[in-house]
Amino acid sequence: MKIKVSTASGPVLDWMVAKLVGKSYVKGDTDYAPDGRIYQRGTAQPTGPHYSTDWAQGGPILERERICLEERKKMSVWLAYLRDVTTGESKVITYGPTPLIAACRCFVASKLGDEVEVPDELA
Repeated sequence: MKIKVSTASGPVLDWMVAKLVGKSYVKGDTDYAPDGRIYQRGTAQPTGPHYSTDWAQGGPILERERICLEERKKMSVWLAYLRDVTTGESKVITYGPTPLIAACRCFVASKLGDEVEVPDELA
């Protein structure tokens, strides 16, 4: 199922980021490999990783990708964007209710575009 990156959150957003960084995403007894394969495990595992809610996991991606954040208090949202190093213009702009969600959306949109095919079980 195609999901708009601008609305992705929770396990869907974390799966998108995991796919980009080459890590498996686990939900219950299912392991979603970064190459698109899905494995069934014998027992339920803790869900994760949690890039969109855990600064220890998502923070290094923001730093490495140089994602900029701004709080828009009047709108009660966070703005995340990447700057073009040659022109200084913002080239990918996303919003989110938290800094990490906005930044993860920016990271995914910059690499995969505005919509991403997500396994039906996650959506």
